[in-house]
Amino acid sequence: MKALALFSGGLDSMLAIKLITNQNIKVHALNINIGFGGREDKSELMAKRASMAGASFEVIDVRNEYLQRVLFNPKFGYGKHFNPCIDCHAFMFKTALAMLESKEANFIITGEVLGQRPMSQRSDALMSVKRLSGDENDLILRPMCAKNLAPTKPELLGWVDRNKLEQISGRSRKRQLEMAKEFGFEDFESPGGGCLLTIDSFAKKIQDFKKFDDEMEVNDAQLLKYGRHLRLKNGAKLIVGRNELENTLLQNLKTNKYEELKLIDLIGAYSLVDKNINESDLEIALKIALAYSKADKNKQYQIKFKDKIYTSCPFDDKKQVSEFFVV
Repeated sequence: MKALALFSGGLDSMLAIKLITNQNIKVHALNINIGFGGREDKSELMAKRASMAGASFEVIDVRNEYLQRVLFNPKFGYGKHFNPCIDCHAFMFKTALAMLESKEANFIITGEVLGQRPMSQRSDALMSVKRLSGDENDLILRPMCAKNLAPTKPELLGWVDRNKLEQISGRSRKRQLEMAKEFGFEDFESPGGGCLLTIDSFAKKIQDFKKFDDEMEVNDAQLLKYGRHLRLKNGAKLIVGRNELENTLLQNLKTNKYEELKLIDLIGAYSLVDKNINESDLEIALKIALAYSKADKNKQYQIKFKDKIYTSCPFDDKKQVSEFFVV
């Protein structure tokens, strides 16, 4: 027997894997990358945690498909912010179910706990996820709360011993922490969701993007994670890095929708602006770019935009910049 695990790197998914590997069943952990899991690449750490639970590990990049099929048209709507949790979970399961044959696996497991998440882990939500994912053969097993649910095919056929699974429900972490101690897990992530779509400030950036651009591409979504995002008076978007790391990330993520505002003979933040910006917004963008540099507010400086050199000076006061922030 072999199972594929939807793996977030959190404690619940580690414990779910351990419950199955302890039954001498191979587990291959899949981190389904939808593009909104956080600002850092934690794949190395997740691989380590999967290994601790006895599983091999792989990242599955579905960012483009997720943008096209799920994020902006969820059948079951959004949570408090921009999070289509039921559709998202169903999409992940559908992705994993489609991989069973190629990975020579028999069923799917997940670390979900009944009642732990208000939108996606209610009993009715789990049934909606099952239908939407296409799990017609009843191959999705939730080891952490299996005894609270009807037996699945892996249990009914004896692939998995149901008696060795858990009956956890609700938001308490007491049993999970007991299990972590039993299994010797000391390195695990604190619970907190981890999805940027559940964060108000990030949701507002997506909403702002959609007001001005109907086609979000993978790098557009990644750009939302970094820098200061500003919307200028005539609708142009300006992104300004906060630090050296963000400057590098923004430079690597630059798309053909943006052009750099390149400071000449001056140290400052890396800035991207809509390539079709009009002259009025460009005047403001130049002042903002200079405001986040070592520019003297009493001097004029040169900035290159496309193939042309412009001259400008920074705002007298950075408070003048605040009216343009998206969030």
